[in-house]
Amino acid sequence: MYKLLLTTATIGALATTALAQSAADTAKARRAFFSLIGYEMGTLGAMAQGKMDYDAEAASAAATDMVALTKYTMSDLFAPGTSTEDVSGETRALPAIWEDMSGFQAKGEDFTAALMELNAVAGDGLDALRPAVGKLGGTCKACHDDYRAKSF
Repeated sequence: MYKLLLTTATIGALATTALAQSAADTAKARRAFFSLIGYEMGTLGAMAQGKMDYDAEAASAAATDMVALTKYTMSDLFAPGTSTEDVSGETRALPAIWEDMSGFQAKGEDFTAALMELNAVAGDGLDALRPAVGKLGGTCKACHDDYRAKSF
């Protein structure tokens, strides 16, 4: 299975790993990663909501791009010392991520599973796309509700 966002081994190693970049640079890179996820999700969401005509090729490409992003090793982007308490104004990542890493990882696993389901049906028509996008969006919301501040 794809190693989405965070694996136990890589995150566990963070406790002893020093930041290769500044905390602000790490937060900036993390935001950039999630901007890419959001960009692809924007295409899929617009199709699912009827704001954009369904295009099987574009839907498949967006889902495939998101799957490719799940292969990115995220451990350095979630280095300790990069929460809202550490770099205020640079991130919306709540300290709860590091306080409840197993819960955060479970949300990442839910995202990966929903994304794999979406990827399998993205090119199969709007009726297949809509519920898959809804499910994926629900995993995003669940994580945001617990681990992301509403604003900087």
